[in-house]
Amino acid sequence: MIKATTPVAVLLSSWAMGIAPVNLKQLVNVSAIVIGVIIASFGEIKFVWIGFLYQVGGVVFEAVRLNLVQALLSSAEYKMDPLVSLYYFAPICAAMNGVVALIWEVPRVTLDEVYNVGLVIFFLNGLCAFLLNVSVVFLIGKTSAVVMTLCGVLKDILLVLASMAIWADPVSGLQAFGYTIALSGMIYYKLGGAALKGYANEAGRQWAEFGSSSPALRKVLVIGAAILFIFVLFGGLAPTYAPDYNPSQYLSNAAGKLGELGVS
Repeated sequence: MIKATTPVAVLLSSWAMGIAPVNLKQLVNVSAIVIGVIIASFGEIKFVWIGFLYQVGGVVFEAVRLNLVQALLSSAEYKMDPLVSLYYFAPICAAMNGVVALIWEVPRVTLDEVYNVGLVIFFLNGLCAFLLNVSVVFLIGKTSAVVMTLCGVLKDILLVLASMAIWADPVSGLQAFGYTIALSGMIYYKLGGAALKGYANEAGRQWAEFGSSSPALRKVLVIGAAILFIFVLFGGLAPTYAPDYNPSQYLSNAAGKLGELGVS
């Protein structure tokens, strides 16, 4: 849930650093997306103080880092090319990661473990990381750091859909409701209110024409959609309110009583 607040942290830090002008409408829009992701991850909460502090620190540093990259790429003072900026800060990141690896990784990792994973896997992993960094700096240079973090939300939604389609992972109604809010907020952020209003007016006109031609079918669709929404929503909330409920013991007791009545 804390990680989900990264877009808001990036937006607020960009205002504090003077990279972007204050825009309260944008803050409301981004906050709606964040709230949707928080709702989707509500059932995964297990609060630990040390983890909370680590996550808050990670969000703050990530927001500052992305805004500094945007300043290098977009500000009139620097206006660097994306690949040139990567040429400057990538070696520094490699050196800092190397120091951390010497302290925590090298004493614990043996060459046998490295060969067990495979040098080709390590190479492909590094290649993917390099291409990811290149794509990030190009995206920030063309758009902004806020848009980059919102792409992370879209990535999470696509991962959930892929896991449902490929591995048949279950998704609760509450998670679907939260991600629907996040996706709707992203659509509003992209298209804007005027475009959405035009689409809504056209959809309303089509719905009115459908109602005039098939009024009974439209009533059935409305009632069915309302019932489905209630069942999906409460189906996602039910495990939260009754996590230890097990009806099997009540069924076995009832079967035992019926057996006793049959014998007598």
